[in-house]
Amino acid sequence: MVGRSDDWSLIDAYDYDLPPERIARVPAEPRSSAKLLVGTGDKPYTVTVADLGDLLEPGDVVVVNDSKVVPARFHVERESGGRVEVLLLAPQGVMFEALIRPNARIRAGELLYLSGSPVFRVHEGGTESSGLRIRLVEVLGDAVFSQGEIPLPPYLAGVTIDPQRYQTVYAKRPGSVAAPTAGLHFDAPLLADLERRGIEIVSVDLEVGLGTFAPVKERELARHTIHSERYRVTPEAVEHISAATRVVAIGTTVVRTLETVAHGGDLVGSSQLFIRPGFDFRCVDLVLTNFHVPRSTLVALVAAAIGSRWRTLYEYALANDFRFLSLGDAMLIPTNRPRGTDVLRWSRPDIVPSTS
Repeated sequence: MVGRSDDWSLIDAYDYDLPPERIARVPAEPRSSAKLLVGTGDKPYTVTVADLGDLLEPGDVVVVNDSKVVPARFHVERESGGRVEVLLLAPQGVMFEALIRPNARIRAGELLYLSGSPVFRVHEGGTESSGLRIRLVEVLGDAVFSQGEIPLPPYLAGVTIDPQRYQTVYAKRPGSVAAPTAGLHFDAPLLADLERRGIEIVSVDLEVGLGTFAPVKERELARHTIHSERYRVTPEAVEHISAATRVVAIGTTVVRTLETVAHGGDLVGSSQLFIRPGFDFRCVDLVLTNFHVPRSTLVALVAAAIGSRWRTLYEYALANDFRFLSLGDAMLIPTNRPRGTDVLRWSRPDIVPSTS
């Protein structure tokens, strides 16, 4: 491992050496044939995601994020003739937050064009987040959305992928600008197998945005601000999750959603929860997650769940030909939530279902 630090407060503690050839550039086919590193015991071992049912128990509840990726990336022209990329992030009143690249010379009031027609107007305002300047843009007509592209991460530059393959099979609610990638491993046979075993599947919704994928620019984690992401949890989901033997979160976005609510958040809202070592898990027992970018908040979340053992598991994955990042393989890990504690996991009495 490079850049290693034992100080959890520093981003250096979440660094590792990821050879470029280990970054997956095509997804596994079929979906559930992806490798699964089982890190729930003392010694890691390898199965496939299709074997997940063998690792779970009746009474476990699997929680997925049913957010759908939207075609939010646009290659547009300036009035001057230069080309820029616009990535819509989230609605902000009647505007949209957006990343514009390059944006140094973009001025308020400027129109941006697609196929000769104006599609965006840049407005005053915006913020800085993780070293990125977020602009406010006005969308000039609903027809714009039919002309966008599904955004892929920068490390997949040049990759062509069927847009439907970058969606989960259970995606329902449009709103994300990146896929909840752990869920990409689920397919109809796996879902049917879990149901047959008496393992319930519950959906929540978190719109994946800058809070999930923004790079950490600060050396001290406490100085990094998580950009807010909108989420929804239904009362019915609360009822089923509260009665679970174990809660199995499929992906880090599900972890952030459930733990936001478990720590007092509303059922519908925005989360800026930054999960890092020292975090008190109140809901999630197991996490199925991909292998993440070095020096990221997602590696910090994994370290919050299993401590310094994250390095052991990542080293195992590198030594055993696991594929990394969004289109890669996965691992199953526990959190530090003590097993056998209260069944009702939600800290606010007004959202805990009645037991009468």
